[in-house]
Amino acid sequence: MSASPTNTETAPTFRGRLDRFFEISARGSNWATELRGGVLTFVTMAYIVILNPLILGGTEDVAGHSLQGTQLAAVTALSAGVMTVLFGLVARLPFAFAAGLGINSFLAVNVVKILTWQEAMGLVVINGVIIVILAATGLRRLIFNAVPPQLKTAITVGIGLFIAFIGFVDSGFVRSTNMSSPPVQLGEAGSIATVPTVVFLVALVIMAVLMARKVKGALLIGIVAATVVAIVAEAIFHVGPSLGKNPAGWNLTVPQLPTSLVALPDLSLVGQFDVVGSFGRIGALAAIMLIFTLVFTNFFDAMGSMTGLARSAGLAKEDGTFPRLQPALIVEGVGAIVGGGTSASSNTVFVESASGIGEGAKTGFASVITGALFLLAMFFTPLTQVVPLEVAAAALVIVGALMVVQIRHIDFSEFSSVLPVFLTIIVMPLTYSIANGIGVGFISWVLVRSLSGKAREISPLLWIVAAGFLVYFARGPIEAVLPH
Repeated sequence: MSASPTNTETAPTFRGRLDRFFEISARGSNWATELRGGVLTFVTMAYIVILNPLILGGTEDVAGHSLQGTQLAAVTALSAGVMTVLFGLVARLPFAFAAGLGINSFLAVNVVKILTWQEAMGLVVINGVIIVILAATGLRRLIFNAVPPQLKTAITVGIGLFIAFIGFVDSGFVRSTNMSSPPVQLGEAGSIATVPTVVFLVALVIMAVLMARKVKGALLIGIVAATVVAIVAEAIFHVGPSLGKNPAGWNLTVPQLPTSLVALPDLSLVGQFDVVGSFGRIGALAAIMLIFTLVFTNFFDAMGSMTGLARSAGLAKEDGTFPRLQPALIVEGVGAIVGGGTSASSNTVFVESASGIGEGAKTGFASVITGALFLLAMFFTPLTQVVPLEVAAAALVIVGALMVVQIRHIDFSEFSSVLPVFLTIIVMPLTYSIANGIGVGFISWVLVRSLSGKAREISPLLWIVAAGFLVYFARGPIEAVLPH
């Protein structure tokens, strides 16, 4: 009679249960790859802890109040950490969250001219609740499924060009001419001989060579190596910050060893929002129009980002859907609620997650790592300022190149789909907006395809969404005629 197996032989180990929960082995990944991917995503996104306070802080609202920078840095890291960990555990995908750059700029430039910061953040919370309802009822997934595969692939390619363009601009490789034509130029007056831009090029070459040689951890190694180069270069040349006045300076953070490592976070902005005040201050119609703008931007920016990231990670099916789609869409809506509730602005999926995916990350474990690092960043904000934006920008260009190769999956044999696909791809980088590219693509798809005799092939939902985008693009004149 054989001995019965012991518990240690039959019971799965904790590591084994984690592996099955995140599907690490099932998706062809491993712990080291997920760890590297999570760290790299954090490194390429850490700038948001510095940039978000610069965008939101210091701008006075209609009542003359402004948000304080150190408080904003703390809640930016807190909300990003909480949402990224939550997404990793629920959706189990390698997508990281942080304050969306489109919405925070919209709030600072437009909304607080007529509302207080608390009221503006209340609108962000309402926007998040609406998105959660759309996702929970399945309507958001229906809209997602109604998008033709060609447009879904075009969204991926457009995002690739978009984040590469972000990298070029952040590095100073591409700059504004401050003229109507040409609007942009190479470097400063055609010169790329500034120290930060040279460091960007060094980082780009290091990463490209390591990628070409298939070195594991290529992007992370490149960032670390280029950061060391940047610190040495700053110590020698004393370049200093740009601050909008010194075109040869570092764009956001000056690479130098921090004088301190730990700083206690001030979380007093948590809970400082008002969901009803805006309706009394500017009227229901004007408030609804602002919410409509927030929902459209949030909804389609996130949809486009998740589509592109899932394809980049090799997790998307032929129709563009990916594992645990509905939970992912619900949690993304929660990101807006958390962002508004902490005054950090709406949190959404960041396309910079593609850097971790480019490192090989395929599961939510990478997101848990990224989120944990954001939570730690609340206490170690000086360390987030070590890596200059120019070095992180090089990783974005590399990842953008990896995403653009998806264009090979698009059928260009029929012009009724060629133009909408082209417009989707090109409008994203040229207007600095994922939502704009998706909107122009949807409208042109419906118009060109229907007028070409293919109206029956278009989902009724796509017609509705295209009509919604027409309103979205015309929101300026519409808002102008609304009573204030």
